[in-house]
Amino acid sequence: MSEDRYPAETLDGEEDDGTIVANLAELGEAVVGHRIVSAERGKYEDTERPWRGETSGLILTLDTGQKVRLANTDDCCAYTELEDFFLDPASVDHAILGVGATEGYTTWHIYADFGDVMRLKVGWSCGNPFYYGYGFHIDVVPA
Repeated sequence: MSEDRYPAETLDGEEDDGTIVANLAELGEAVVGHRIVSAERGKYEDTERPWRGETSGLILTLDTGQKVRLANTDDCCAYTELEDFFLDPASVDHAILGVGATEGYTTWHIYADFGDVMRLKVGWSCGNPFYYGYGFHIDVVPA
């Protein structure tokens, strides 16, 4: 997904077991070919993991009316959280061509033909490698 604009970064094997790389690819599968019409932080009930109760994260609404939700996660000393995001309002008419990451997968780029549609600032750590869970929990809610 990121071959053209953002070459894939290589992370140290003690830093990531492939979880954060797969997480970015999962986001790409959900958004490529669509347009993002809105982005907001929000809280919601995680129906796939009801034991977690209410969760918080980023909610992207696509041109289809589907919502792509990126739930922050934490498990002891491992975590993944959205620190900040920027959605270019002029970009809502542009279909997403891919996703990529820079700065050790702490800046995620969702891009169209003209450049970034959206940037996410992501804080993450595998904690004590690899005893605990990390990575956003991503789900797509039908329109």
